[in-house]
Amino acid sequence: RELSELDAEEERDLAEMEKLKETERASLEILQKYDFTEWELMEWSEQQAVFNFLYDSVTLTVVFGPPVDGEFFAARPSRSIISLDFESFLDEEQAPPSSCLVQQLIFQFIESRGSWQEKCPTLQYLPQALFDMSLVVNRCKILGEELEFLERWGTKFDLLETDIKDTEVKLLFSSSVAFAKFELALVLSHDYPSAVLPFRVQTRIGNIGEKEIAAVLSRVPVGHHYLQRIVFSIHQNLLKGPR
Repeated sequence: RELSELDAEEERDLAEMEKLKETERASLEILQKYDFTEWELMEWSEQQAVFNFLYDSVTLTVVFGPPVDGEFFAARPSRSIISLDFESFLDEEQAPPSSCLVQQLIFQFIESRGSWQEKCPTLQYLPQALFDMSLVVNRCKILGEELEFLERWGTKFDLLETDIKDTEVKLLFSSSVAFAKFELALVLSHDYPSAVLPFRVQTRIGNIGEKEIAAVLSRVPVGHHYLQRIVFSIHQNLLKGPR
C-alpha cells in the first residue's frame, strides 16, 4: 500500500512538472508574439522568471506572487508580480568604455521608468515591459557598435580620437586639408538616437567653431546610425577642403 501511495505521489509530481513545462511553453509563445526580442529566458519556475539581456550583462528577475482572480495568462490563472529587479553583470574594469556607456544608458532608462512593479503588477503586463526594455537595449547596442566603428575607422573621416567618459563622447577632428583641429563633445542619453544631441565645440586650430558645427548638425536628422552620420557629415561638409 505504501508503494502505491509513493507511486501516486510520484505521478502527481510528474503531472505537476508537466503542467509547469506546459505553462512555460505557453508563456514563451505569448512573450514571443512580440516579434522584437532582445531577451533570453534563463529560468521560469513557480517562484520566478529570469531574463538576460545584452550578452548576459543585464539580468531581470521577476518574482511571482499569488494567482490573480479572473485574469489569465498562457491559459492559466495569471500571477501577480511582487518585484522586478534589474542587475548589471558587466565587469567595468575589463569592459571597453563603449560597453560601459551602453550599460549606463540602459540603467538610466530603467531608473527613468520609476517603479517597474507598479507598471507591471501581473503577468499580463510582462510582455510589454520586456518589449520596452528590448527597444532600448537594441538602440544602445547599435550605439555601442557605432562607437566601435568610429574608434576603428575614424581616421578615414579625419577623426583622430574618440574619448568616452560616463555619458559624454568627445570627438577630436583634425584635417590638414581644411587647416582645422577641434573637439566636439556630445552628451548621450537613453533616448538615443531619437533626440537631438546637446553638444559643445572647442576650437584648437583654424576657424571651425560652434556656429559651423551647428549648421552641419542641423541638417543631420535623428534616427538610425545618428552618431556615424554626424561624423560623416562633418567630414564631408567641413574637412574635405579649404575654408
